[in-house]
Amino acid sequence: MSFAPSSPPSSTPSTARVMPTNVMNTPTAAPQGTAASTGAAAPPSTTSAANAPNTPGTEIRGRERQGSFGGSTRAKILKPFNTANIKILLLENVNETAVRALRDQGYQVETHAKALAEDVLIEKIKDVHCVGIRSKTKLTKKVLDAAEKLGVIGCFCIGTNQVDLEHAASKGIAVFNSPFSNSRSVAELVIAEIVLLSRQLGDRNIEMHQGIWSKVSANCYEIRGKTLGIVGYGHIGSQLSVLAESMGMRVYFHDVVPLMPLGTSKQVGSLDELLEISDFITLHVPETEDTKNMIGERELNKMKQGSFLINASRGTIVQIPALAKALRSGHIGGAAVDVFPKEPAANGKFFDSELIGCPNTLLTPHIGGSTEEAQSMIGVEVSQALIKFINNGTSIGAVNFPEVDLRAIRDEENSIRLCYTHANVPGVLLRITNILSDHNVDKQFSDSKGKIAYLMADISDVTPEQIQDIYRRVSETPTNIVTRVLY
Repeated sequence: MSFAPSSPPSSTPSTARVMPTNVMNTPTAAPQGTAASTGAAAPPSTTSAANAPNTPGTEIRGRERQGSFGGSTRAKILKPFNTANIKILLLENVNETAVRALRDQGYQVETHAKALAEDVLIEKIKDVHCVGIRSKTKLTKKVLDAAEKLGVIGCFCIGTNQVDLEHAASKGIAVFNSPFSNSRSVAELVIAEIVLLSRQLGDRNIEMHQGIWSKVSANCYEIRGKTLGIVGYGHIGSQLSVLAESMGMRVYFHDVVPLMPLGTSKQVGSLDELLEISDFITLHVPETEDTKNMIGERELNKMKQGSFLINASRGTIVQIPALAKALRSGHIGGAAVDVFPKEPAANGKFFDSELIGCPNTLLTPHIGGSTEEAQSMIGVEVSQALIKFINNGTSIGAVNFPEVDLRAIRDEENSIRLCYTHANVPGVLLRITNILSDHNVDKQFSDSKGKIAYLMADISDVTPEQIQDIYRRVSETPTNIVTRVLY
């Protein structure tokens, strides 16, 4: 399971990297008798760092002159195994920035433009160490149980509802996402929708395509001087606040915690107060038990006659039948909806909603973050998180996993990093301390999240035989989920 070897690493020279046996199914090509052909790790190249290519399976350790205090000043580049044997599966047309970043590490990267059917996904995921998805792929318990080597998941989007996070954590699988990279794209879309709704441009556009000329000014307004109410003042809401103020709008917001307003925006004490004073209401909250069905018939009736509602957060926040009723009655002057309780799994003629045909209603297919800039940033952010976890053990930013990191390990011959995912029960740290008590632990850090805990420790002055012993004893602890040793 995951990156962990199924047996202790074999004895190797202290300068070699150990390849876990579970990533040795497709070794890289090498002359007969070399480390790759025998299943051992390739030794570091003796070619100088200035002239040698940084190929998978070869580690270039440039040394800097030691200072007066002694010791190397260069951080050690951790390569836990022959990177060419790491298999990455990317689905749903993950941005090319991520594909390039992962391939540049020497990983094997397989890409697919669309989500895979469950039976196909189960077959594909059996042999991969990392999978990257967007919103349509469902990583259920059934799928995760078929993943024999999976160690990390990258959600190249904001949400992680498509992953069984708790079950992934129980298997030692960390999940990363990109919650903020598309904030600007969503904020700009909302600004556009405010203008479109206030001028009824959606309806005028439909009429023109039908050959109908309808030049009217009734119920069409400038947005300058109007009041925007923002529900959720996080990364998107706060950026939207600044953009709206620059266009002359008054901005109020409601959030569950007190926040420092940007510009001249003001926080109000309740959602009801915000609904009553705003000309436009825009929603930017996560999906939780508290936010599901947040906007229903009662809340819509609280809104001003002829005001507008925009939802670019989660489809379950607004009760669609109630919104359709309010639009058709004329109490709500218009709405823009980008997210829906149930969304088609693929492009095509699969969409149906009670909002179809409602007056002054803009319907978009969950495209709030669908810009080239946002997808590029998401690709960079998530791919870097995956690389850091695979190569360094860093779990900062994981949504289902304890967040642990250590400063760079020193570039010394006989130093290792121990990464230990275990059940969060009493007595584990004492057991690990006893195992490491005869060694020089340079630094270590441990944290827990729910039933899962994660420990990282850098250990120096250890021989290959001692490394074997540490790995064996740690991985045989009764609380072990995944143990990795990085060189």
